[in-house]
Amino acid sequence: MKKVLWWLILGTRGGINRAKIIRKLNERPYNAHQLSEELNVNYRTIRHHIKILEDSEVVKSAGERYGKMYFLSDSMEQSYDDFETIWKQIQYVKK
Repeated sequence: MKKVLWWLILGTRGGINRAKIIRKLNERPYNAHQLSEELNVNYRTIRHHIKILEDSEVVKSAGERYGKMYFLSDSMEQSYDDFETIWKQIQYVKK
């Protein structure tokens, strides 16, 4: 999972938005609309990043359509410390 996270966050465009989504989903489940409002990011952009995170098995979902809720996958929850390490390095680079 650690290599996947490095690629998703630093190896591709939009990685910072994906990292912010992961951080939010660590707090509690959200639907795409709620994430859009919480992160002040366009709804379609959130949907795009969620799809990438789902395809990479970082995020899983429950429900259908508008009410579909997103959660961190079990493997992502187990690897959250790795994510935090990556996040701290990103914050260091941005300063």
